[in-house]
Amino acid sequence: MTEVRLSFKEMCAKFDATPRTLRYYEYIELLDPEKDGRARFYGAREVARMTLILRGRRFGFSLEEIRQWLLLYDQKGTQQQMAVWVALANRQLEVLERQRSQLDGTIADLRALRDKAAG
Repeated sequence: MTEVRLSFKEMCAKFDATPRTLRYYEYIELLDPEKDGRARFYGAREVARMTLILRGRRFGFSLEEIRQWLLLYDQKGTQQQMAVWVALANRQLEVLERQRSQLDGTIADLRALRDKAAG
């Protein structure tokens, strides 16, 4: 099986990310591509990390939370990383539930005002 090795441009295309985003993720130590002169190459580890970063962002986690969570794997292993993930997920689920409740209330208010104005 061949090892994944994406160029900077291929990585941007694969994840629909801007060059600025990839450089920033490298700057804040979320990604650590292999460097050959000015060229950057992304292996399977970096592709997996980028997948996790984007998933974490979609769930509403901060980049610092994601960075700390990714560091746990190297420092304490999978079991500790998963325990922290469960705690982070529980906290984020509470935040998202509150936001959904507020949004449902706002939608109901807007519908009521629209119906009153239309009537």
